[in-house]
Amino acid sequence: MSKKNKYQVDEKGMYGRFGGAFIPEMLYPNIENLKTVYLDIINSEAFQNEYKALLKDYVGRPSPLYYAKRLSEKYNTQVYLKREDLNHTGAHKINNTVGQILIAKHMGKDRIIAETGAGQHGVATATACALMGLQCVVYMGEVDIERQAPNVARMKMLGAEVVAAKSGSKTLKDATNEALRDWICNPEDTFYLIGSVVGPHPYPDMVARLQAIISEEIKWQIKEKTDKDYPDYVIACVGGGSNAAGSFYHFLDDERVSLVAVEASGMGVDSGETAATIALGDLGIIHGSKTFLMQSDDGQITEPYSISAGLDYPGIGPQHAHLHDTKRGSFISATDADALEAAKELTQLEGIIPALESAHALSALSKMSFKKDDSVVITVSGRGDKDMATYMNRFGF
Repeated sequence: MSKKNKYQVDEKGMYGRFGGAFIPEMLYPNIENLKTVYLDIINSEAFQNEYKALLKDYVGRPSPLYYAKRLSEKYNTQVYLKREDLNHTGAHKINNTVGQILIAKHMGKDRIIAETGAGQHGVATATACALMGLQCVVYMGEVDIERQAPNVARMKMLGAEVVAAKSGSKTLKDATNEALRDWICNPEDTFYLIGSVVGPHPYPDMVARLQAIISEEIKWQIKEKTDKDYPDYVIACVGGGSNAAGSFYHFLDDERVSLVAVEASGMGVDSGETAATIALGDLGIIHGSKTFLMQSDDGQITEPYSISAGLDYPGIGPQHAHLHDTKRGSFISATDADALEAAKELTQLEGIIPALESAHALSALSKMSFKKDDSVVITVSGRGDKDMATYMNRFGF
């Protein structure tokens, strides 16, 4: 593999020793069909024209790169916030769903299924389906349905059917299992719209390409503000890792840029109530991909925990596992308490209420050391509306 693309997927669907498509035989035709056509569709002029128009006029891109003056003063460095929370639907997820909906239409599919944890991907999928007039079924863990009620209501108002996953931990992992079962049973008319850089190849690569608009914009936006076309640091939260993959994409081969991913350690890495996959995980296979995942000594996937419904996934995207393996990316963790404190700090210093997922990334400011002139870009992957009940409960509002 050439140096230029050593952090990207190879022709076998692998990122180093991670990735691939470890799938049941019944899923093989679905995956092969998608793998055969996705690059041709994405690279076609028709797709690019429609995708870029939707990102601009529907999603509201480019999202701002905001200089956070008071945060910068507190941490004695130059903090910039990539405002994905200002996208239509309130998170980065819409970048991917709009793109995959167009791919599904090019493939002649008229029924869309999806999994969701925090509900933002479900809302973004339901939104894109409403826009394109397609049937939408969203699988969501029963626990997440309860703690993310506003997003469930949004999905239903958009015309989606929300199906509860009632097995296991009743969270994102279980919702993904249910969605995969559906896809096996309905291969002809159904397109599985995965929300993160997880699952069998080509999904991790496809989702990363669609989220790469984040780093594409950061490159020219940071140059407008600093006269350099690269930041010194890019920081993003990781569960599966789609906002991080998009934030890192155009900087992977630029060693001047430090890539920092923040995962959720819940009650603490060693507490048994955590989602710190890189810190605790071993090599294994989850949802069709070889990656790091949290598992017991006999190989059973252990239940993750995080206050954030979007980060309690027991694995991590294979590209992120590869970035850790090659030491291209730095991985740190943040507890529930760290995230809550960072959310409160951003809200009261800058007037921006972040999603709990994004708050994990913001907590890196208190965990790392920066130079005064460093440009530190943090991706605010979503807004905090959906988490207000948790904030009210924890802060006693």
